[in-house]
Amino acid sequence: MSVKKIVAAVMGALVLTACGNATEQATGVRDVAATAATAADTTTPAAPVTTTTAPPSTTTEAPATTSNSSSTKSTTKKTTTSTRKASAGVPCAATAEACVDLSARKAWLLEDGEVVYGPVQIMPGMPSNPTPVGTFSVTSKVKNYHSREFDAPMPNSVFFQPGIAFHQGSLSKYSHGCIHLSNGASARFFSTLSAGDTVQVVR
Repeated sequence: MSVKKIVAAVMGALVLTACGNATEQATGVRDVAATAATAADTTTPAAPVTTTTAPPSTTTEAPATTSNSSSTKSTTKKTTTSTRKASAGVPCAATAEACVDLSARKAWLLEDGEVVYGPVQIMPGMPSNPTPVGTFSVTSKVKNYHSREFDAPMPNSVFFQPGIAFHQGSLSKYSHGCIHLSNGASARFFSTLSAGDTVQVVR
């Protein structure tokens, strides 16, 4: 074999070796790249960074409690309004629209605790059939009522209990439980009082 052929054969082998190496290198590079890509695909992403902001302060201060005479007065007024007395000389609560004093034989009409009419003379029920004592509400009004039980006219009747009413009647004879008023007083009570109004009767 000639030297030229040997050199050519060696050179060819070297070229083939070099090409094989190049291919292997290229393959290796591709493999490394693929591995890197796969690793990138399968790599667990880093946990997100969480920042925590402290919540606003929930401390609250109690409101200042200052007391003065005006606030004390208004509080007292609110709690005692329903029990305060009406005008001087009237024995009923300020919430009553009509007040009857059986012992004094007097009656008044009131508005917000102030006298708007009266006192007027009355005649209450007889001892055996007394006028009931307590706080009541007007239930009905009948201008020209006629009692079947007593077969008697009872004009300007304002009922505040079953069978018990303000009405025109004798001021010298006891009633059977009703409140007798003069003609003028009964007309005023009839025109002033309405259903639901409070009637207070005291002894």
